[in-house]
Amino acid sequence: MLAIYQTIHMVSVSLLLGSLIGIPIGILLVITRPNGIIENKWVYGILNPVINIVRSLPFIILLVAIIPLTKLIVNTSIGTSAAIVPLTLYIAPYIGRLVENSLLEVNPGIVEAAEAMGATPFQIIWYFLLPEAFGSLILSITTATIGLIGATAMAGVVGAGGVGDLAISYGYQRFDTFVVISTCLVLILFVQGIQSLGNVLARKARRD
Repeated sequence: MLAIYQTIHMVSVSLLLGSLIGIPIGILLVITRPNGIIENKWVYGILNPVINIVRSLPFIILLVAIIPLTKLIVNTSIGTSAAIVPLTLYIAPYIGRLVENSLLEVNPGIVEAAEAMGATPFQIIWYFLLPEAFGSLILSITTATIGLIGATAMAGVVGAGGVGDLAISYGYQRFDTFVVISTCLVLILFVQGIQSLGNVLARKARRD
């Protein structure tokens, strides 16, 4: 039960923090891109490659590379709290890119109609782009959540615990097949439950 709690804690906190960072990043990418509603080649030209660079790093490398930053922020480099820092930095640009893709799926005619009505950039984002992309955004967050669950397995390197670390430490390293199978089943149930919930919420959002 402790491992399940640790996994839920890491995923929920890092997802919340990553969303607070990633959603504005995704919006910025859309509105500042060429032909965006607030086109800005400098902002887009800096933000876009930075996101690509961070996303190109495997989580295990990012985890180790930012240990000094982790220690600076949470005053420790081991444990569940320490794992939340790299998990957040790992998922934030990923969410940003997913949000960008969701917003780009919105019919350009909707933005053009909003501009024709004299809507401000903020009004276009808040009242037109986000509501139209809401169903897709739910699926994007669902995908990010599932990605985080996978990343928590590698967080055991810094003693974060969790279901994935339990499978490696007590299952694989001690050749306990029962533990490996049990933890795999728990992770499968997690993923299936989250994906099913995301699908239901997305369908309801699209009907509305």
